[in-house]
Amino acid sequence: MLKAGIVGLPNVGKSTLFNALVANAQAQAANFPFCTIEPNVGSVSVPDCRLEKLSNLSNSKQIIPTRIEFVDIAGLVKGASQGEGLGNKFLANIREVDAIVHVVRCFENEDVIHVSGSVNPIRDVEIINLELGLSDLNQIEKRREKLKKQLRTNKDAENEDLLLSKIQSYLENGGSVRNMRLSLEEIKTIKPLGLLTFKPVIYATNLCEDDLSSGNYYSEKIQDLAGKEGAEIVRVSAQVEAELVELGEVERKDYLEGLGVNEAGLESLIKVTYHLLGLRTYFTTGEKETRAWTIQEGMTAPEAAGVIHTDFERGFIRAQTISYEKLIEAGSLVEARNRGWLRSEGKEYIVNEGDVMEFLFNV
Repeated sequence: MLKAGIVGLPNVGKSTLFNALVANAQAQAANFPFCTIEPNVGSVSVPDCRLEKLSNLSNSKQIIPTRIEFVDIAGLVKGASQGEGLGNKFLANIREVDAIVHVVRCFENEDVIHVSGSVNPIRDVEIINLELGLSDLNQIEKRREKLKKQLRTNKDAENEDLLLSKIQSYLENGGSVRNMRLSLEEIKTIKPLGLLTFKPVIYATNLCEDDLSSGNYYSEKIQDLAGKEGAEIVRVSAQVEAELVELGEVERKDYLEGLGVNEAGLESLIKVTYHLLGLRTYFTTGEKETRAWTIQEGMTAPEAAGVIHTDFERGFIRAQTISYEKLIEAGSLVEARNRGWLRSEGKEYIVNEGDVMEFLFNV
């Protein structure tokens, strides 16, 4: 399951956002630092209106969406990499995620204490990024210490140490590993270290409801920063998300339209996450179930089949394939076949977003 870690300074709205995103999560959202003592985890269904239409077409008994897991990690403070606040164990939790959702406070409210005394999103981002970088340096130093005994006799160890030395220098100069140009082999080498600054980042600018549709001075600063870093950005309002949980579907739509936005923060965040990580969705559909599957962009048909079960990939013969749009236009698989729209794709086929597929394979 795709996993995203929600991080940020204390009192920026992380836990409020987390609670709203997973609706039934039990993270405490209180107006004082360090209210979250253990990382809270909740998974949510990825909204996709195509599933219901496919289900109706196939008369499916069940709809199974793909899911994304959010991890709410305690507020970090300056010095976290050295054990300040609640320290290193929370940085360790981030090493397990696929992407970092960095919640940044972009609203003024005298009733909500800011741990640094004032609202300054660029400063806040720099504090978190510095702590992540320092934690990575610590990881690299530990690894290089272990490699010392092997350097004279092991060429692989020597190459790894040279790579880590290059990364160490880059970090010491304020860089993030995700911005380095690394080969696939180098990426494979550093993967076990779980370097935090190598994680893709989404900046979630937490705004008041009046600024949600157009942003404000603070969020524009983060927009500029994200552009320079090659990061993604999404505008959210933790308070609005919390209120949406209490509303029915029609009320939710009316409320969002009144704020000048087309979708809730969850949908926006998921779209941005999928784009950042290069993810795609394909579908399987039948009387038993209609189901969404998440794959990496560029996966071949056998690799996509392997997401369902490794036997499907090993024994892959071919895939009956049609785009979602064409299937809906045809109205049924039978009619799609009659029109010549159902294709038989082989092992070299690259799966497209929205493909509806049935795999044929040898057991």
